[in-house]
Amino acid sequence: MSNVPINKSSLKQQRDQLTLYRRFLPSLDLKRQQLLAEQKAAQKELAKSEHDKDALSRSLRGLMHPLGASEAELSGLVAIEAVVIDEENLVGAKLPVIRDVRFHTRHHSTLATPFWVDFLVEALREMATIQVQLQVRRERLRRLDLQVRRITQRVNLFEKVLIPRAEDFIKRIRIGLSEEERSAVVRSKLAKKKSHSSAGCR
Repeated sequence: MSNVPINKSSLKQQRDQLTLYRRFLPSLDLKRQQLLAEQKAAQKELAKSEHDKDALSRSLRGLMHPLGASEAELSGLVAIEAVVIDEENLVGAKLPVIRDVRFHTRHHSTLATPFWVDFLVEALREMATIQVQLQVRRERLRRLDLQVRRITQRVNLFEKVLIPRAEDFIKRIRIGLSEEERSAVVRSKLAKKKSHSSAGCR
């Protein structure tokens, strides 16, 4: 720990810093709590997308047999046309949000294609939407994890380093000033005693 000057100016400086740290810490901790809550929500959303993907994959297995036996041209049936992603600001963290997913569906005759093609089109659109959700929600969670890690480090810096160090400096300065005052009193008494002794000898 670095040396700190033992004087009243240094004491005031350390007190001012301690006041600033204690004033700033609650808002920093509140920000951390907000990010932690959003991180938990993002984890749930990601888990939901993964569950939805698994559930849809299982439901599509029933189409595997008719798809294999079908002579209908199914390639390029559904394609993503555009994905609109915005960013929202959550206490300084920029997080991606899906605004829209647009599709291009190749025209197909309902009379010339099997009845289950319409179901397949909807299932493919849903699966593509879930895939986009997974990508965006993974990125959202990645950014939140990073922000939570950073702000936790800052909170720890204040709680475990800056505030205890300022408190320790204040304590050391007070002790040092008190010792200097006692030394000054002792010197003063010795000087008076010496002065009285000198006067008595005359």
